[in-house]
Amino acid sequence: MARRRLGFWRRLAVVLVKPLMIVWTRRTWRGMEHLRHDGGVILVPNHISHADPLVVAHYIYDAGRWPRFLGKASVFRVPVVGWILHRCRQIPVERGTVEAVKSLDKLVAALAERGAVVIYPEGTTTREPDLWPMKGKTGAARLALVTGAPVIPIAMVGPERMFDPRTARFGLRPRTPVTVVAGPPVDLSRWAGATPTRPILEEMTDTIMLRIRDLVAEIRGGTPPPLWQRPARTGAREATE
Repeated sequence: MARRRLGFWRRLAVVLVKPLMIVWTRRTWRGMEHLRHDGGVILVPNHISHADPLVVAHYIYDAGRWPRFLGKASVFRVPVVGWILHRCRQIPVERGTVEAVKSLDKLVAALAERGAVVIYPEGTTTREPDLWPMKGKTGAARLALVTGAPVIPIAMVGPERMFDPRTARFGLRPRTPVTVVAGPPVDLSRWAGATPTRPILEEMTDTIMLRIRDLVAEIRGGTPPPLWQRPARTGAREATE
């Protein structure tokens, strides 16, 4: 397992973070078998809270993989913090610049190294009022088309009790219930070898997001709403879409 080859800095991160999560959360983990893949995988969670990266990282680690998150490149330039992130094998991503293409190259390299790359396809915490998934951006679809790596959907419910983005309230109660479920790879085979045009990438992205939404519905119960459409933006789209 990857955890036996963590090295000092990654092992230190586990020692510091995992005990906190064990106390803070009461966990229901399902579908971990879908992450136990020998090669590179693209993991696509829903994004409901600023606390959910901790939850999904804990889940991925318990599944036997090391999570490699994308982070704003500016954070990696912060003294000490950026150095630790590099040591923990996280991935800096330039956004909104011509350097964005190089960011894609870093993701391709991470998958070639059998990495478990975590991409939030929504790009930010959902703006849907009840925290259902919203329409995604195309980065995960583009990466899947370039590499052929499997895209594993992950659904979470519960991190919003730890930090609710709608109210900016922390919930510090121990053993907060959280549920994380991974599903089988999203079937993107119909687009294999396709040219990555905007319509193709948007179709793939909607397929990914609908699978995540349906997993969320399995946890929450009830009938899920259509993917929430964010208001139209003025100006140029982000280069990493």
